[in-house]
Amino acid sequence: MKTFAKYFALSVLAAATTSVMAADEVVVTDEGVAEFSFFKPASVRAEVGTTGYGGAISWSANPYVGVTLGYNGGDISWSDDLSVNGTKYDLDMDNNLTYLNAEIRPWANWFYMAAGVAYIDNDYELSKRIGGGETLSINGNDYQLAAGATEGRVDGRLSYKNNIAPYVGIGFSPAITNRWGVFGEIGAYYNGNPTVDLNASGLEPVTGSPSVEEAIANETREIRNDNEYEWLPVAKLGVSFRF
Repeated sequence: MKTFAKYFALSVLAAATTSVMAADEVVVTDEGVAEFSFFKPASVRAEVGTTGYGGAISWSANPYVGVTLGYNGGDISWSDDLSVNGTKYDLDMDNNLTYLNAEIRPWANWFYMAAGVAYIDNDYELSKRIGGGETLSINGNDYQLAAGATEGRVDGRLSYKNNIAPYVGIGFSPAITNRWGVFGEIGAYYNGNPTVDLNASGLEPVTGSPSVEEAIANETREIRNDNEYEWLPVAKLGVSFRF
């Protein structure tokens, strides 16, 4: 562990030193000596991740501090299912998120820390279906196809509506050329508990109790009150272009 920490510290120091040395380059031309700056304050980027796809514009006051305004939307999702309180649902995601971040670069290089806020209006359509001979877990209890039913199912919606959420994250944005670069970022929004609505049909208890209605009510209440769903994780990648 100490060896890893040593190499990590050396790597960070080397990256910081390289970045500072590359901040300005003296170029000898036919006309004489010129100074070329690698620092370009304005940029645009395209991004895709767990909060959808979209883009952003950035402005840096200096190599250490900048701001980014962006939007992520669409029905993209990294997984076709979502485990909610022990029940695995099929997932249909609709993202709508506008964010404003301040980005701090302690060493004026590719590493940055982000803090900001977002307006979040995300919807998650949930569904689970079973046929004869299958069981479905709701709030830790098993349910089966009801007598006379051809399909048993649970449908619902988990929503983060009209929320202003604070954000913290870290990222990297190395340059590929003088203009083009790539970036990646991970973080989380503190979004509070979601609004949840669940409905069941065609199901009956395997053991006789609790009833489907009681289990659905209990699961809905637990999701609304569970700290696990207060945080909206963020992971995204993209490309950037500096003017």
